[in-house]
Amino acid sequence: MANTFGHLFCITTWGESHGGGVGVVVDGCPPQLALTEADIQPDLDRRRPGQSKIVTPRKEADTVQILSGVFEGKTLGTPISLWVKNEDARSEAYNEMADKFRPSHADYTYTAKYGFRNWQGGGRSSARETIGRVAAGAIAKKVLREKFGVEVLAYVSQVQRIKAQGDPETVQMRDVEANIVRCPDPVAAAKMIRLIERTRRAGDSVGGIVVGVARGVPPGWGEPVFDRLEADLGKGMLSLPAAKGFDVGSGFDGILATGTQHNDLFRMKGGRVRTLTNRSGGIQGGISNGETIYFRVAFKTVATVMQEQATVDIHHHNTTLKGRGRHDPCVLPRAVPMVEAMTALVLVDHAMRQQAQCGLGKA
Repeated sequence: MANTFGHLFCITTWGESHGGGVGVVVDGCPPQLALTEADIQPDLDRRRPGQSKIVTPRKEADTVQILSGVFEGKTLGTPISLWVKNEDARSEAYNEMADKFRPSHADYTYTAKYGFRNWQGGGRSSARETIGRVAAGAIAKKVLREKFGVEVLAYVSQVQRIKAQGDPETVQMRDVEANIVRCPDPVAAAKMIRLIERTRRAGDSVGGIVVGVARGVPPGWGEPVFDRLEADLGKGMLSLPAAKGFDVGSGFDGILATGTQHNDLFRMKGGRVRTLTNRSGGIQGGISNGETIYFRVAFKTVATVMQEQATVDIHHHNTTLKGRGRHDPCVLPRAVPMVEAMTALVLVDHAMRQQAQCGLGKA
């Protein structure tokens, strides 16, 4: 079940980087939701390679096809199968990797676990697997938006040491999509783009932080104790390729404040319970409190670099390896729709669990 995520809104991704294609099966989507490929394709376009000068030049249209679960433009309530064809795989760039483990990749660990691996493009461990997540996430975002009034977005807040100005409470999608690095701060975005371009020319890579945001989530979503909302969000984010850190609300910065400084005080406003601040990031006790949910995901530098590095071959002999093929110098711009997808998948699952447990009146 390691390729399946969710409880009531459940997805199973499948496929390898250089196989015939990749895709996902979505089970549990409500019936009679208006759905066509046009609802899914925009997010895949934001994730696809070759979209700008600061991402991998691999040319994939990533055109999605709905194979099942939809009839006359509406979901049937049955499993939805989505497929994207691989069109620009160049396996010859990986020939040397058949015998050598790439540093900081999954080559060695997959071999240690299974005794066998698909070395072409990393196979299942490739970020190309996330196509299925993003496609399913587009459906989840539509359910959240139309059934619950919830908005999900993400943006790049930091690349290496360059930090953007931005407030999760107010940042808008149009500002995120206004530049190729997907940072809503245009001054910081320009610096980030220049840094990524310099890094690419040097044959190296950089990492950074993506902020995830969900607005309009009502109080009450989350399943303590082991399925706390932030715990499931953390699992979803840390399952993404290159993700190495997660915190919600004030996160690790919260250790710098005292309890009186950090507490979110309650007040009645507009006939409902609100907090004066939102250092909790919209989640308290593992349950949403009605405020904006926001969190950070740290993505490491891309493991493939175009410089020779020490490694070991499949015979356990010391050797060296230089990266080849087409790779991102920074995953951040394409990670934004991935973070949105996993956010939506977690939230829609908890929305449905809340309905099942407490009824429509409390959803």
